[in-house]
Amino acid sequence: MTPLFSLLTEYTNLTQDWLWAAFLVFLRVGAAMALVPAFGEQSVPQRVRLALALCFTAVVFPAIAPQIGPYDGPFLLPIAGETIAGLAIGIGLRLFVWALQIAGTMAAQSTSLSQLFGGQGAEPQPAMSNLFVMAGLALAVMSGLHVQIAKLFILSYEAMPAGELPSGTTLAAWGVPQFSHAFALAFSLAAPFVAASVIYNIALGVINRAMPQLMVVFVGAPALTLGGLALLAVATPLLLGVWQQAFHAYLNAPFLVTP
Repeated sequence: MTPLFSLLTEYTNLTQDWLWAAFLVFLRVGAAMALVPAFGEQSVPQRVRLALALCFTAVVFPAIAPQIGPYDGPFLLPIAGETIAGLAIGIGLRLFVWALQIAGTMAAQSTSLSQLFGGQGAEPQPAMSNLFVMAGLALAVMSGLHVQIAKLFILSYEAMPAGELPSGTTLAAWGVPQFSHAFALAFSLAAPFVAASVIYNIALGVINRAMPQLMVVFVGAPALTLGGLALLAVATPLLLGVWQQAFHAYLNAPFLVTP
C-alpha cells in the first residue's frame, strides 16, 4: 500500500499546484474582464462576464501553466499582483473605448448636438458617443477580438510575470503614454467636427458684422445641425477605420514602452 499512498500524495500535490496556477490565472483574467471592451460592458450580465472569464482562463492556463511556480508560503502578494496586472490590461484596452466616447462628446459639442441628443442616464452621453462606441465595438468583435485578447493575456506574462507585484515605475512608464495617446486619438477623431465648427463660427461672425440686422443665430443654427449630421454620415466610416488601425496596433504591441 505504500507505493499507492506515495502515488496519491504525488497526485495530490500536483493537483494543488494546478489549482493554485489556475486560480492565479483566473484572478488576472477576471480583473481584466471587468474592463475589456465588448465583453466587459456594463450591459453584459455579471453571470455572462463570469462565464467569459472562466472560458478565457481555460484558454490561457495551458499556455502559461509551466511559468507559474508551485504554491509555497504567503498568498496575499501573488493575489494582489495578479489583480493589479489584470486591471492594468483591462485599462489599456478600455482607453480605446474612452477615446471614442471623448471624441463623440467633442464632436457633439462642436456641432451643438450634445443637448439635443443627450442621454438621460446617470452619465449621459451624446448620441454621437454611443454611435462611435457601438460601431467601434462591433468592428473589434468582427475582427476577432476574442482571439486577440487571449493572445494578449498570454503575452502579458512576459511583461508581468505571474505571482509578482508589478513595478510602479514600469506601470507608470507604460501607462502615462497610453493615456496621452488615448486623448490624442480622441482629438484626432473629433478634428473634422472641431474644424468645421471653427470655420462655421468664423463665417457666422463675418456675416453678423456685415449684416447686423440679420438674426444669424436663427439662420445658422439649423445649418450647423444639418452640416453636423451630414459630416457625421460621411466621416464616421473613415474615423472608425483610423480607430481600428490604432486598436490593432496596440494589440500587436501592447506592452511597448514609448521612450
